[in-house]
Amino acid sequence: MNCDEYLRHDGLGLAGLLSSGEVTTRELMECAIRLAQDSGQGLNAICHPEYELARDWAGAWKPTGRFVGIPFLLKDSGLASKRLASSLGSRLFRDTRYAHNATLVDRFEAAGLLPFARTTVPELCMAPTTEAALYGGPTRNPWDPSRSSGGSSGGAAVAVSLGIVPIAHGSDGGGSIRIPAACCGVYGLKPSRGLVPMGPLRGEGWGGLACDGVLTRTVRDTAAVLDQVAGMELGAPYAAPPAAGPYLDAVRQAPGKSFKIGVWREAWNDIAVSSEAAAALEAAVKLCRSLGHTVVDSSPPPLDYDGFIQALIHVMAANIKVSVDAKLAATGRALRHDDLEPAMLDGYAMGAALDASDYILAIQRFHHIGRVFAGALSGFDLVLTPALTSTAVKLGTISMRQPSFAEFRRKAALYTPFLAPVNAAGLPAASVPVHQDAGGLPVACQILGPFGREDLILQLSAQLEAANPWVGRRPPANPDQPQEQPRS
Repeated sequence: MNCDEYLRHDGLGLAGLLSSGEVTTRELMECAIRLAQDSGQGLNAICHPEYELARDWAGAWKPTGRFVGIPFLLKDSGLASKRLASSLGSRLFRDTRYAHNATLVDRFEAAGLLPFARTTVPELCMAPTTEAALYGGPTRNPWDPSRSSGGSSGGAAVAVSLGIVPIAHGSDGGGSIRIPAACCGVYGLKPSRGLVPMGPLRGEGWGGLACDGVLTRTVRDTAAVLDQVAGMELGAPYAAPPAAGPYLDAVRQAPGKSFKIGVWREAWNDIAVSSEAAAALEAAVKLCRSLGHTVVDSSPPPLDYDGFIQALIHVMAANIKVSVDAKLAATGRALRHDDLEPAMLDGYAMGAALDASDYILAIQRFHHIGRVFAGALSGFDLVLTPALTSTAVKLGTISMRQPSFAEFRRKAALYTPFLAPVNAAGLPAASVPVHQDAGGLPVACQILGPFGREDLILQLSAQLEAANPWVGRRPPANPDQPQEQPRS
């Protein structure tokens, strides 16, 4: 198989070729490595590569799971893998090694997904743009290299957009799957809290805000991955309700009824929504109506957005303090000024100064938002919102060179008001690349669903994908890549 043919298929398409014996895992890995070396490095999307070992792993790989051996990338988020080191985008955590796999990594590999490198992130995954100093430069958007790829799963979104892999691991603590998916024109679903395992070394991330998932080119690939990796983990503090049936079936089957869909057009605090973001939402609204769904303008529930952002800042700062102190204790040295980027160094100091009551009150605020959102969704099957308040920002716009962690995070909050509260609520949501602006940049809407109803989100996402296919769109940074859509 050559790279041109590789790029024509999504994950399930490649898996079908593997199952029929038309290609081998080694052939697919050679294509992925070549693409990673040719295009991924130019945009600074790949880190911790193990290309030579990956060739050996691919040669010895035994067919297993739905994906039977397709190349895969893990986010540099610290998700434990015996195969790959991680740095969390930080000089302090550079080249961390693991003796055991995380539960999710075991499930990925059991599904047949073979990781061969990691993808870049902002330091400790705490930014909506991927510009970590550790990697020697920012991770650039393939549609416009002067713009951000999004964050924190920025490298993953670039890799999927370029076709290096059809599926890449991501995680989302405040929009970190949905932001880069929106910036790079791919599909990204944040699962319900507790649907995807986080163990065995931890039970939650960021006070229950964080979860893991994937970014993909096609909706069906996300559904198929969830079928393989979702499900309660023994001893975990959270559990989402089990799906009524396979998620892939939900994608393939037409809904039994039309959906009642709410639309939230305005953000809290009168935060401005750009004309491009509004146009993407309107495009989704028109598509939903053309598909026979009932679409009703509504309003976001009342929310003290400033209070929520302060709670988020407190929880993030506390997590910086705990993570950094654990690393320093393991290495037996004190923190140096150049270990962390300026905003993160300030965040560490903030975490050290926090009172215990600040943290408890923050968690209580998150739980309150969960109840508020549950009530707001009770009259709808799903809700549409803008994904971001604008197209992908210019590099440097939201930078960790900012010396104040609180100001850095407040600036990010103007970009992502529709996303981070969803994490507090623990609800599932997806970024869907339904639109392009006049310059060709991807612009997305968000589909928000009730707790545990990934099936509804996937079903509507698949309908939008069929009505307005995005898979054949290729970034201009890679003009030689073919424009064909993946085969079934």
